[in-house]
Amino acid sequence: MASVIEQIWFEGHPAGTVLKPFLWPLSKLFGAVSQRRRLQYQTGRKAVYRSSVPVVVVGNITAGGNGKTPVVIWLVEQLKAAGLNPGVVSRGYGAKAPHYPYRVDSQSTTAEVGDEPVLIFRRTGVPVAVSPKRAEAVQLIEPDVDVIITDDGLQHYALARDIEIVVIDGQRRFGNQQLIPLGPLREGCDRLQEVDFLICNGGNAEENEIPMQLVPSDLVNLKTGERLGVTKLQGDVVAMAGIGHPPRFFNTLEQLGITPVKCQPFADHQAFAEQELQQLSELGQHLVMTEKDAVKCHTFAQSNWWYLPVDAEMPAEQADSLINRIIKVKEEYGSSSA
Repeated sequence: MASVIEQIWFEGHPAGTVLKPFLWPLSKLFGAVSQRRRLQYQTGRKAVYRSSVPVVVVGNITAGGNGKTPVVIWLVEQLKAAGLNPGVVSRGYGAKAPHYPYRVDSQSTTAEVGDEPVLIFRRTGVPVAVSPKRAEAVQLIEPDVDVIITDDGLQHYALARDIEIVVIDGQRRFGNQQLIPLGPLREGCDRLQEVDFLICNGGNAEENEIPMQLVPSDLVNLKTGERLGVTKLQGDVVAMAGIGHPPRFFNTLEQLGITPVKCQPFADHQAFAEQELQQLSELGQHLVMTEKDAVKCHTFAQSNWWYLPVDAEMPAEQADSLINRIIKVKEEYGSSSA
């Protein structure tokens, strides 16, 4: 069913015409409720939390994954290199922590805090906190950081933000440009005119967008940590991906010269059963997955399981402009409190 919905949203599936009379009213209702909710925060009828440090939101206006987490990791690394002490907050989608807010540590599991928070913490080592109420997560790590990046949360208006970054899937863009459930939009495309930066992940970036590519590095073995060049992997490969848009990962493998004997997509944030993945891996000599999948599989990984890390890359001039903007906002916070 999810596959059909995505085809309606992004590929013009004929079922969209049949379902439109039913989905269109729901889409209008979704838009009205969303606009009313945002207006309540804008007019002060609902409380908005303003952090003592700058808040940078990395989000999107479409449902599903667009490449936000690699952008968050890139931002953290760039800000650390510039001498700042960033932290990250997340909703912790699909997980259940012992309590909220909850700080991620080296023992945290994806079942407790979610896939992305574990991945971000392992990659960067910076303070990471989760809570459905992002303001609570901000307050938890606020004393230890001087800038906060929120992974997703563009529509979480209970948290004030200083800079908004929207990540766009350069291949699928905005689909049929209709609101949920008729289309993939959480907010209308006019919302893009209000944000500070647009980052286009793959495809052809428009003039006002920063082009970004996800650049893969060596494969990493889940069991041993061994790194291996993609071209040196010998034998049949089974590929799996439990991300927002699995075909993106499968296409990346083929561009690298790996033609899997089977490509197995999973739902985003899906929990994996050891036996299921073991059976899947037996269809080839190696099982290759995304880094986001790998954080859920380390405890039962086999010696022939690998993940492919990717890093966000952007043109230097535009990347510097984005980072310098954050640094400037941070300096303004410092001067106002002096």
